[in-house]
Amino acid sequence: MAGELKIDTRRKKILEVLRRDGQVRVAQLSEALGATVVTIRSDLDALEQDGYLERTQGGAIQTMKNYYNLEFQRRKQEHLANKKSIAATAASLVRDGDTLFINSGTTTYFTAVELKQRKNLNVVTNSISVAVELGGLPSFRVILLGGDINAQYSFTYGEDVKEQISRYRANWAILSVDGVNPGTGITTYHAEESVIDRIMIERAQTAAIVADSSKLGRESFSLISALSRGTVLITDREADTALTKRIQDEGVDVRLV
Repeated sequence: MAGELKIDTRRKKILEVLRRDGQVRVAQLSEALGATVVTIRSDLDALEQDGYLERTQGGAIQTMKNYYNLEFQRRKQEHLANKKSIAATAASLVRDGDTLFINSGTTTYFTAVELKQRKNLNVVTNSISVAVELGGLPSFRVILLGGDINAQYSFTYGEDVKEQISRYRANWAILSVDGVNPGTGITTYHAEESVIDRIMIERAQTAAIVADSSKLGRESFSLISALSRGTVLITDREADTALTKRIQDEGVDVRLV
């Protein structure tokens, strides 16, 4: 069909309609996107296979499980190029055989993807997405910390998780956060995860904070820890120069990528 949208663009628009309306109809999508009914059905089948929706007669619906999946996919797209660059740099610090703490977040997810190039890693994580991504690699040992589950953001937390972390030491704690602010420190929106992040920092030789420049200068709901000497902050080159200088003045090793 002349002028038909590329497949990725078309499927992204289908997901936008699904997020907005909670359901989609084949006939309506065909008309709105200028694609054949057969093409739209193929798109919906593929999106169902990837876990984005559930097919119904003549269309598809959004279940709660799919809603959370869509939210994760949406968050992954925010500042995507910067997150991938940051993730690649974080993974480059890791050596074969290292032990890692990894928390939940989209940037730590991309870091996990980059870590597939390493061998014999021990990964201790409260991120369900990270555990699924790395759990099938034969040379990796992946420990998913068990406890209460935050289903929307795909992480575990609580007293059981805290008790389990105390058994381990790590070379690196690789953490995704919501705010890095000189004077205040490192913060997160999720109070239930902040204590988990804090223990990871305490029990790791080095903490690597992976945060795109939109997180710098921000102060989120719950404090994880103060900025401290020896911490590595990996962020992108769009970061405000004066702000990164103030963070460096607190002893943080700032890496711009």
